[in-house]
Amino acid sequence: PRGERAELEDYKRSGYSRGHMAPAGDMPTPTAMAQSFSLANMVPQDIQHNGGAWAKIEQDTRRYIRRAKGDVFVITGPVFTPESPRIGNNGVGVPAYLFKLVYDQHDNRAWAHWQENREGERVGRPITYEELVKRTGVEFLPRLVVSQLN
Repeated sequence: PRGERAELEDYKRSGYSRGHMAPAGDMPTPTAMAQSFSLANMVPQDIQHNGGAWAKIEQDTRRYIRRAKGDVFVITGPVFTPESPRIGNNGVGVPAYLFKLVYDQHDNRAWAHWQENREGERVGRPITYEELVKRTGVEFLPRLVVSQLN
């Protein structure tokens, strides 16, 4: 319902871009690409970060998937803190961090990119799956998979 979800108006003059969690460039069909522009697939993201470090992570992930020998699963998400600001009349939460978890089923490897949602953030070395779980408190992969990670 209105008032309980993000609206385009919330982003206007907020200083944040509408950062895709599932990038439009990853969509296999025009219909899927159009659906990726739903605000349910977006979070407020620092403009410079969205077009800079985060865009590089998205491109690098795409390149990796093209070279992979099997299925690769990607989970992207926001991480909020009690201090996370809010924007717009609907109080849309601005994540303090964004992550992108990559799991290569064929090679049985997993890693994550962890980024602060701020201007000037640079692409750093990926963190381990275990570190992502520690930082978020969420087990993203089934225990069987985790016990066999390389």
